[in-house]
Amino acid sequence: MRQIMKIWTGVGAFVLVGATLTGVPQLSDAQARDNVPSDEAALAGLDEAASDAAAVTAMQTETGEGAEGDEGTESSEGAEGGEGGEGGEGAEGGEGGEGGEGGEGGEGGEGGEGGEGGEGGEGGEGEEDGISANPNEMADPAVGVAIAETFVDSVIVPTYENLVDASGELDNAVQAFVSDPTEASLSSARETWVETRFPWEQSEAFAFGPADALGYDGDLDDWPINETDLVSILNSSDEFSADYVTGLQTTEKGYHAIEYLLFGTNNDKTLDDFSDRQLDFLSSLSTAFDATANELLASWVDGVDGNPPYRDVLITAGDADNPAYLTARAAVVEIVAGMIGALDEVGNEKIGDPLETKEVLGFESRFSQTSVNDFRNNMLSVKYAYEGAIEGSEGDASLSSFIADANPDADAEFKASLDRAISEIEAIPTGVEAKLSDADAFAQLSKAQIAVLGALKVVEDEILPIVQS
Repeated sequence: MRQIMKIWTGVGAFVLVGATLTGVPQLSDAQARDNVPSDEAALAGLDEAASDAAAVTAMQTETGEGAEGDEGTESSEGAEGGEGGEGGEGAEGGEGGEGGEGGEGGEGGEGGEGGEGGEGGEGGEGEEDGISANPNEMADPAVGVAIAETFVDSVIVPTYENLVDASGELDNAVQAFVSDPTEASLSSARETWVETRFPWEQSEAFAFGPADALGYDGDLDDWPINETDLVSILNSSDEFSADYVTGLQTTEKGYHAIEYLLFGTNNDKTLDDFSDRQLDFLSSLSTAFDATANELLASWVDGVDGNPPYRDVLITAGDADNPAYLTARAAVVEIVAGMIGALDEVGNEKIGDPLETKEVLGFESRFSQTSVNDFRNNMLSVKYAYEGAIEGSEGDASLSSFIADANPDADAEFKASLDRAISEIEAIPTGVEAKLSDADAFAQLSKAQIAVLGALKVVEDEILPIVQS
């Protein structure tokens, strides 16, 4: 994944820095059958997000020696000429600097409360309401905060709650299989693994904050896994436990290590192929996976490792004491960045890599041959982020409503492009991993990629500029 960069601030918060985006190849249906889209154009778009988040404050300056004569700036009247007379009324602002020697007549510039004649005295303290407003903030910051709050409460938290429910069910199914390895218990464990992928892949558009900075994303779903390492672990004499799994590399645990053990390398593993050693490792992997899913949810709603709940960080965007999101706009840009990241990863990597190499190794869930599910759920993640609600929930404010108010055509265009991407993905044959050499399957995969990258282009060209303006 071409990740959005964040800077850890040391207080449980993260600052968006930028992203690398790719362009959309223009291919006909005939080209889609025989060729692989490969041309990429680096697009700048999110680097402005960092500057959007910069606070603007009034600066206190110290004056130099007074200049001679000439008319001063239009502001409060200065003292009359000669050696400096009594200064004019101080402007609101920071503490005035020391006055210079009085210049000859003319209207004086704005400044602190002047001292008596001769060398100017120190100015008085300015008033708070003289501080400049932040020009990088939204016209109505409350709108951005409302979008962020709806996004957290109606999309992020419910999705992670669904993940925790699913991870618990997966652990139960795996432990039942390990305790009594039968065809029925194996089938149940496999089906539950597939179902557990749904809420996780539906979180793809918001894999920022703790998922990124605290490593939960990698611990749960790094890919491709290192099959050589897994074989070495299984052949070792190490004693397996959840704590043991916690200490492993991210390419040695998580979804795809469990998938590898449950399904085999080509979705053809039989019950007789399981060794006791594999069953023991599978049990520990599953327990550790469930614990990590629970920690991820806790990082948003309760806070972990002394960090505040990331929900609180996002919904207080623009507050003076929030170092992660210095403006409400920065929080909204974060949502758009997540959408761009998900669309980019699906179009250019999850679909793009197998098309480019014409090999199944690029498919994420190739062991179970369910990668098409991942593509579709990633698109739903983008849809939920944009609309501010998952299936079965309603949001009070959304990025979609904000865009529709600013440019109804852009809102409609993006929704249509996303629906088109979902439709093309759903048309990819199930188990495409085993059908990549089929011309029709390859062509449909190419069409899906073009549709996904088309949706990405609308976000880059239409949605992001509205949010940044």
